[in-house]
Amino acid sequence: MRRRTLFAVPVLLAAPGLRAQPDRPVRIIVPFPPGQSTDIVARLVADALSARWPQRVVVENRAGGAGVPAMEAARAAPADGSVLVAGSIGPMAVNAAVMPRLPYDPERDFTPITNLSRVPLCIVAHPSFPASDPAGFLAAARAANPPLDVATAGPASGAHMAAELLAHRLGVRLNMVHYRGSGPAVTDLIAGTVRLMTDSLASALPHVRGGRLKLIGVSTAGRVPWAPEVPSFAETIAPGYEAVGWNGLAGPAGLAPALVERINADVTAVLRDRAVVARIEEAGMIADPMTPAQFQAFLRAEIARWREVARIANVTIEG
Repeated sequence: MRRRTLFAVPVLLAAPGLRAQPDRPVRIIVPFPPGQSTDIVARLVADALSARWPQRVVVENRAGGAGVPAMEAARAAPADGSVLVAGSIGPMAVNAAVMPRLPYDPERDFTPITNLSRVPLCIVAHPSFPASDPAGFLAAARAANPPLDVATAGPASGAHMAAELLAHRLGVRLNMVHYRGSGPAVTDLIAGTVRLMTDSLASALPHVRGGRLKLIGVSTAGRVPWAPEVPSFAETIAPGYEAVGWNGLAGPAGLAPALVERINADVTAVLRDRAVVARIEEAGMIADPMTPAQFQAFLRAEIARWREVARIANVTIEG
């Protein structure tokens, strides 16, 4: 029988320093289950890159543990571009702010490549809640004794921290009611068990448009293009306030600069493609391509911001 020899071929169109077997896919680790915003944008990017690169790009979901196991797996991967991680505000910024014994350093242990998307957050209410806009919400929060209950998807989630920052900016107290995920919290909100929740706008909009819930306001600096009817807290009662979720792309520490630039160029080109942008907006997000330097500065600022919020609100998670 004639023997065949399989030669290693360049990955990412001969990007410097990156080699892999022809049948070896590039993996993007996602610290969440399928269907979550990070997973959605990672799969859109992976599909588009698979059409550009010689290797197939696949998404590997490693949910649980506040994203820590997934981030550790990405940190331990070879620094050759064969493994990337699509982290989010939680694993890449909030964890560093609230976990004293976090086993990884988001800045030291990873190479920033680009942000992928921003995820507008909001406060949404049961129809029985008396207020329907930010000003009414503020009046109700000031008058409430005891403080208003606000459901969250879990302690130290991006939505929880955004609500803590809003309460601080407004000078009011809110009682955070933590659930194990957004789904159970939304179920109780629709049932009227709780009457307020901080959530992603993408998760809330279908229930709002179905008449089951009503939106109070969004956490972006201005109104969201695909939901212009919803006021922002910044334009009404909290000037300068902004707290959005986000999903970013990174690799293990030590990725070659030329390789980082090449991956960034291809990923940001995908994020500027009109069809991809439309798919991202349909999922309730905003495409947000950055240079590696911009993403590094953004990440550093986010970690500092949430450390300050964690200190003010006394939020600590043992992990």
